[in-house]
Amino acid sequence: MPKVLTIEDDEVTAREIIAELEQHGIEVEWVDNGRDGLVKAVSGAYDAITLDRMLPGVDGLAIVTTMRQVGVETPVLMLSALSDIDERVRGLRAGGDDYMTKPFAPDEVAARVEVLLRRTRANSGPLTELRVSDLELNLMARNARRGARELELLPTEFRLLEFMMRNSGQVLTRMMIFEAVWGFHFDPGTNLIDVHIGRLRKKVDPPGTQPLIRTVRGSGYLLGDA
Repeated sequence: MPKVLTIEDDEVTAREIIAELEQHGIEVEWVDNGRDGLVKAVSGAYDAITLDRMLPGVDGLAIVTTMRQVGVETPVLMLSALSDIDERVRGLRAGGDDYMTKPFAPDEVAARVEVLLRRTRANSGPLTELRVSDLELNLMARNARRGARELELLPTEFRLLEFMMRNSGQVLTRMMIFEAVWGFHFDPGTNLIDVHIGRLRKKVDPPGTQPLIRTVRGSGYLLGDA
């Protein structure tokens, strides 16, 4: 069972996160201040960490920065009421792996944590190629194939396909895709993701092949065998 450390000083928020993660079969340990959180975080004893940006004692940026300085690579989902782009960039540069602004839906936190856990498992050894069914993505040569057919992908399409393949079988929300591929907050008024998914689908799933990219109505997209 994966084990997650939640560092959050607001009890209501913490209990919402814990309840949601436990429903996904994840064991959670909670601390409500930065000093204790730092001690536990640098132990490297967890599979992932949810980390509040603003904490009493030691703030979230100091915690993740210290973790990376001492060589602890546990993936970190940073949570913050600060929503400006500069703050998000600051958190990711400090060593955070993902960043969400408050308020948020607990199930979205669980989805982000599961992506971090899957990424950790996928990166447990040297990874040069991703495979889903007969779809192959070579991360060194930066090329893709579906069966015997080579796919001509633009740089953004390659990043989008890589993100989806690294998280195959996982429903990826538009917000998750937007932040992972484009690196800034999702604008619900744009159809950017739908356009790129449509273009990628034409290349990955041409007529006569088993579709691998699926739309999950009301949720997002999923890549995997039917």
